[in-house]
Amino acid sequence: MAKDLVSFQLVKFLESRGVENIFGLCGHTVIGFLDALKDSNIRYISVRHEQIAAHAADGYARGKDCRVPGVLMTHLGPGLTNATTGVAEAGLNSIPMVVIAGDVPSCYFGRHPHQEVNMHADASQYEIYRPFVKRAWRVNRPELLPEVMDKAFRLAVTGRPGPVLVSIPMDIFSMELDTRFFEQRMNNFPELPKPGLSEAAAEEIATMLAEAKTPILYPGGGVISSGAAKALTELAEHLEIPVLYTLMGKGSIPDDSPLAVGMTGFWGTEFNNTTAMKADVMMAVGTRLSEADCSSWYMGETFDVPPTKLIHIDINQEEIGRNFPTAIGAICDAKEALEAILAAAKRKYPNGVKRPEIVKAIAEAKAAYKATLVEAQNSTQYPMRPERILKDLREALPRDGYVVADVGWNKNGVGQQFDIYEPGTFVAPGGLCTMGYGPSAAIGVKVANPDKKVVALIGDGGMGTNVSPFATGAMDGVAVVWVVMNNCAFGTIAGLERQHYDHQFGTLFMRDGEPYSPDFAAIAEAYGIKGYKVTKAEEFKPMLEEALASNKPCVIDVRMENAPVVTWGCWNINDIYRKRGEEKPWRQWQWEDTTPWYMAELREQKTKKK
Repeated sequence: MAKDLVSFQLVKFLESRGVENIFGLCGHTVIGFLDALKDSNIRYISVRHEQIAAHAADGYARGKDCRVPGVLMTHLGPGLTNATTGVAEAGLNSIPMVVIAGDVPSCYFGRHPHQEVNMHADASQYEIYRPFVKRAWRVNRPELLPEVMDKAFRLAVTGRPGPVLVSIPMDIFSMELDTRFFEQRMNNFPELPKPGLSEAAAEEIATMLAEAKTPILYPGGGVISSGAAKALTELAEHLEIPVLYTLMGKGSIPDDSPLAVGMTGFWGTEFNNTTAMKADVMMAVGTRLSEADCSSWYMGETFDVPPTKLIHIDINQEEIGRNFPTAIGAICDAKEALEAILAAAKRKYPNGVKRPEIVKAIAEAKAAYKATLVEAQNSTQYPMRPERILKDLREALPRDGYVVADVGWNKNGVGQQFDIYEPGTFVAPGGLCTMGYGPSAAIGVKVANPDKKVVALIGDGGMGTNVSPFATGAMDGVAVVWVVMNNCAFGTIAGLERQHYDHQFGTLFMRDGEPYSPDFAAIAEAYGIKGYKVTKAEEFKPMLEEALASNKPCVIDVRMENAPVVTWGCWNINDIYRKRGEEKPWRQWQWEDTTPWYMAELREQKTKKK
């Protein structure tokens, strides 16, 4: 009967599951695991904060098109709690992740050992993760670990993907275990069938789309993670249907496609939202139809459902009918569904459907919108216009290069203005919208794609949350180019506060009455990587090209004007803000609302423009 330490058998199991990289931070509960990792084939990437490790594991999974989970290792107590935000972000974005956490020694359960969280129950730290992981396990006996790990890796990538937690008492890593327990789980990774769409349902949907006068396709992040972008694009082309998308769905169709319209919702453009409202049939795929994408679900702002007939396809049954009345709901994998609908459309309409007037309208609207950006894109002012930063980046970045955004102007501006050509090459925090996501996620994306260019677009607020990804980049040679769009502010919140309260208290970075920001280029140099400090607009693009060509981690600090992203949709929070003494009745959104009171003036302006 062969025996070996659990830690070494666990590493062998991870290797059998194709794990190539683990992101983490050490602690006394996981030293035994680190000992086994030391001489393994798995690359251990050490970071300086557990939230960074979680975001990097998230970025890694996205960089692998969510085919494999990112793996995160963390210590108990503060290690586990530090990682919560990153794991929750992955959960809300349906990103597969396996979290391996050290736990208190099993012999000390109930005695409150060092760093244990047990305010309400003993040995219960793993329960902290229950609200945002698909499942959380605590392994109480070594022979149970192989079964739990087997389940964890399958659950993370099946159904709606997401993170799982395996909490392992530290003494179990150092126990001996008969090797047969792990061996019988090594090859237990069957190809699981994904829920599909019946031929009859596919034909019904294809018929509705083909015979509609003004149909639209509306992909979300599920289209990208399931590998359905190709089928979506082919379906759009065969039936000549405009494609709008959510923030997370950006990249489902190349933005230079004649049928790609753009992002909807609060940060959508007038044409995009108007096109969505005019649809008689809308097929939403792989999206939970979230608030920002849907203008807080107000009727008459982005969608009118009904009279628009909604076809909603998602792998999670809870999303169907959650936010809009649904004509047809289908619980299935996005790729399986789109391929079935495409096949049905080709059978029933072999010559396709032609809608030349729609294609022409899209081309004209996109050209008109891009014309509104030209002046800002070519501006030589400094601090730079953000539109020029995006234009220069698009010209310097290869078609298959990755853009990893944080929250704020960089995410919203890229969603609205920056063309993405390959599915999965735009990575942003869409669910929890965590500030500080981008600097760390870019590490994971680059580790997953060492031969691709990866640029992280980060505001100075987001970069200031944690600059230590620079250390990981330096230590491991992870060639991310961090572009700090520096406006000395939490810019988006500053704009909202100024709009509603006529001041920007608590949102600007000031020192002695002047705008203040640390020198991120100097910080980069202190970490041992190249730092660029832009002093005029003309310098930015050459510096960016040099940084990308170097294939080394670099930081570019560029001051930019805090210019708001122009929006056409609405956001319910604007109903809630109220100045003291203002005659402004607060009211909640209701299902039957069609004319939010605060939008009356803007609605009148829209009507005049039309």
